[in-house]
Amino acid sequence: MSSSENAPQPTNKWKVAVIIVAILLLIIAAYAANRFLTDDAVEYDDIESHFKYGSIGGERNLGIPYWLWQVAPEVCPEFLPDKLPTDRGLESIGMIYEGDNTLPVGVSSRRHLGLDRVFLNCAVCHTSTIRKEEDDEPELVLGMPANRFDLMGFERFFFQCMASQNFNRSNLIPRIDEMGADLDLIDRYLVYPIAIWLTQERLALLSSRLAFYKYQPHWGPGRVDTFNAAKAIFNWNWELADPQEIIGTADFPSIWEQAKRKTRDDGQPMELHWDGNNDRVEERNLSAAFGGGAIPPITEHEALGRIEDWLMELPAPGFPFPIDNALAEKGRPLYAQYCADCHGKSGTDFSGSRVGHVEPLENIGTDRWRLDSYTRDLAVNQGNLYTGDERYRFKRFRKTYGYANMPLDGIWLRAPYLHNGSVPTLRDLLEPSSNRPAQFYRGNDLYDPNKMGFVTSQSMALGRPLFLFDVNVDGNGNAGHEGYQYGTELNNDQKDALVEFLKTF
Repeated sequence: MSSSENAPQPTNKWKVAVIIVAILLLIIAAYAANRFLTDDAVEYDDIESHFKYGSIGGERNLGIPYWLWQVAPEVCPEFLPDKLPTDRGLESIGMIYEGDNTLPVGVSSRRHLGLDRVFLNCAVCHTSTIRKEEDDEPELVLGMPANRFDLMGFERFFFQCMASQNFNRSNLIPRIDEMGADLDLIDRYLVYPIAIWLTQERLALLSSRLAFYKYQPHWGPGRVDTFNAAKAIFNWNWELADPQEIIGTADFPSIWEQAKRKTRDDGQPMELHWDGNNDRVEERNLSAAFGGGAIPPITEHEALGRIEDWLMELPAPGFPFPIDNALAEKGRPLYAQYCADCHGKSGTDFSGSRVGHVEPLENIGTDRWRLDSYTRDLAVNQGNLYTGDERYRFKRFRKTYGYANMPLDGIWLRAPYLHNGSVPTLRDLLEPSSNRPAQFYRGNDLYDPNKMGFVTSQSMALGRPLFLFDVNVDGNGNAGHEGYQYGTELNNDQKDALVEFLKTF
């Protein structure tokens, strides 16, 4: 037999080569799947951290790559006009940073599509700080309205920054390196270049869908236009919209004691949101999650459910300043006469014949812009959301003709007052609108325990300018909730006593 007959056959070599290539391809595929198909949110065991930093799903839809989020304030400082050299990230628009955390309260993180992406969660609108004295460190309070956070400023910043000439690969990658990102080759030459382009495209689309903000005066801190933003889901045509529905700005609400808001005195559920357009707590919470980008079908229902369960019993913080108990007792019968039917017996007892009912606009007389912005068409469209899953489908949205009477738990932390935040303190609310401040500064966390509200006379706080609120701007009217039945005709001593009693809430 010749030596050529003993040699390995070429077909065997090819088989080995094919197997090796197949194994390599499988390894590459497994690596790519692990890197680019992972969908993993950062999780927290304790509920307070989960509320502050846990995902509700919005990163999948609107998530901004982590390093683009971090570098944006350095690349586009001109779009943060009140930015200080000592600022961390987005402090200049009222975002709050704790300790060594690199993300502010109300921002969550998720590993998705090959990189870490971040976006807003519930806490960004429902957490803020308070200072008792000028030199005090701000104290974080969960569940209160985010009276320092400038949501319109946040939107404008990212829309403008992502559209600017500075926001490009050659400028961003070196800046990201300077921040210590240590990008690998795939991130540097593939993932982040694509992410920069996709982020610009996605935010340009979102800016178009949220174009109503271009027709509005600046909201200022602590305020949001919830339901005009909801119209973006349905590709609302803003050019054809009724001008009266373009402005729907209102204050962020508090979110304590949700379980007590499930039933009112007549056995029916309380009417929720400022205008009472929904009476189911679960739907209210699910629709609010849209503000964090958690739209069908990407909502993290289990994570949102943890927050919802916690909020059912979360109490409002008690008033932390001294209370004149004798004066408060003089205010108790005045509260019972003028306030209890609409706002409950106390800060913990929500019973009252009109609590949780919508008060017709002709009775309450407050600014109508927020009411008019919520339309029948929107209510009908909202009923089509989650149609594939009856557990979450919206069934309770409706158009109303007034504003809902709300319980007053934690009322001391809910300043400024009325649905649009047009009255700075509770003491001011007991005056007729002609005597209420026509202009005041918003965004301070320094508290005024005498008038019950945040200090509004200062133009600066924490080293930066505050927002000047003007009641003559559309949507900012401070009229209404006045007359004999609302206590504005009481004498000054009676008004002071009533305010003192409200400190017990």
